[in-house]
Amino acid sequence: MLRITGGKVYDPANGINGEIKDLFIDDSGRFTSTVDGGRTIDASGMIVFPGGVDVHTHVAGGAINFARAMTPEDHRRTQAFIRTKTRRSGLGGMAPTTFATGYLYAGMGWTTLNEAAVPVLSARHTHEELADIPIVDKSSLTLMANNEIMLDQLEKGEYERAKQVVAWYLWAAKSYGIKAVNPGGVAAWKWGKDAKQLSSPIEGYSNLTPGAIVTQLAQICDELGLPHPMHLHCNNLGAPGNISTTIDTLKHLEGHRAHIAHSQYHAYGGDDWDTICSQTAQLADYFNSHPHITTDAGAVLFGDTVTITADGPWQHLLYKLTGRKWGNLDVENETGCGIVPYTYRPSNLVNAVQWAAGLELLLLIDSPWQVFLSTDHPNGGCFWRYPEIIQLLMCADVRQEQMKRLPARAKNRITLPEIDREYTLFEIATAMSAGPARALGLLQKGNLGIGADADVVIYNEDADVARMFGHPRYVIKGGEIVIEDGDIRETPQGREFLVKPVCDPDTDAFIRPLFEDCYTMSFENYPVEIERIEHAELRECKIGRAHV
Repeated sequence: MLRITGGKVYDPANGINGEIKDLFIDDSGRFTSTVDGGRTIDASGMIVFPGGVDVHTHVAGGAINFARAMTPEDHRRTQAFIRTKTRRSGLGGMAPTTFATGYLYAGMGWTTLNEAAVPVLSARHTHEELADIPIVDKSSLTLMANNEIMLDQLEKGEYERAKQVVAWYLWAAKSYGIKAVNPGGVAAWKWGKDAKQLSSPIEGYSNLTPGAIVTQLAQICDELGLPHPMHLHCNNLGAPGNISTTIDTLKHLEGHRAHIAHSQYHAYGGDDWDTICSQTAQLADYFNSHPHITTDAGAVLFGDTVTITADGPWQHLLYKLTGRKWGNLDVENETGCGIVPYTYRPSNLVNAVQWAAGLELLLLIDSPWQVFLSTDHPNGGCFWRYPEIIQLLMCADVRQEQMKRLPARAKNRITLPEIDREYTLFEIATAMSAGPARALGLLQKGNLGIGADADVVIYNEDADVARMFGHPRYVIKGGEIVIEDGDIRETPQGREFLVKPVCDPDTDAFIRPLFEDCYTMSFENYPVEIERIEHAELRECKIGRAHV
């Protein structure tokens, strides 16, 4: 049992904006109305937030392991963690080891994360890595927009069968939702092509278009009642002029819920790399008039990182543009994977536009319930740099100072110099916690109300925003103090959230012969056994979840 007294509480899920309020946590690790006995934390003069929720990150599985293997220099230059009673020694870096990931997230107050791209073929190992990430709760998303068995059903007009295939794959992967990456583009990449036009048939198919995949997969997610809507990485990622593709994609989603991944990479104007410019105002206008659509910013921070995505065509282009080392894999009939190390430089015109665009989206989209903190870790920058983004959102003077680093010709390509908005603490609590929790359908997260999970972060109030959010005084996970005065006190195992959508019992028999035709693994060895998921928690699918 635990009391937190005297703190200035920011709890957007319950409309509490800086109220001095006491919180009570019972032995089940949830908030209650009062407790008898137990420890008391005097939070007088401190800021109390719900634990952070990362709606989009890449921390486990085949792609991140590929990145670790490709960038040993990153680990060599990273200082090891010190072994203590509660911490294993290990390396951080741009793609940190599993347990270091848990330490780093908890160390800045984040208590829940969503691994945003998992091929079913590598799901078993992904779950093993997620189980090895301490402290935080986890969910994961299954890659589906280029799955050949599903695409074949859509090509034949067999929508209901395609829906059952998606439901089957979700439970085979033991995941939480659906990720759509470059719909049709990764399937086309197997023919050396891409899918840049939403209305053009995909290479290898007669009639199926990316636009049809976007619309029907979003509808499938709605009809299966998934807690989180389709999580979409749009076509034409990273390309000058891709704003037209993004707006067209959003129009294909009319009437459906959706979450747009790393929207900064989808908000560019111009005809080529020399004319690239930000078109975030146009994209923000769409979000402001469509409150049912959410996004994570995919903000860019200057410095070294490694890019990881299932969007193989984009990674090949990035390799050709940079000449850096490169890896690209085909994941049998499901998806692909590309890895390219990268350095964002303020002197580079394209990077300057990208840096500004991520901040612009966070500042131009009116509601922090719609746009969330992310760097698409590690693509735009490492997740432990979130306090830097928070400072840039809250302090216009810091933004102005940073803009002095940009090349002069970038200034008329971006909107950021014209924006004077500064986030409040209430808005930060929404964008880093309550908003992404709601978008994920995890209503017990990002919430300090009675009955919610007692995930809390307490900061010393500090005029230095980056320092305040980078060094919490206390982090509490499920009612247990895990960080105190900068030291890790405990490393509990987090839960993993799963869904089991309704699936016709004959789907196994339908998929088996198709599976055996195109996979190298045996059908029996493919689905992940529920016994392999440590601390699994099944979340409800609400059939007939309302369209919008």
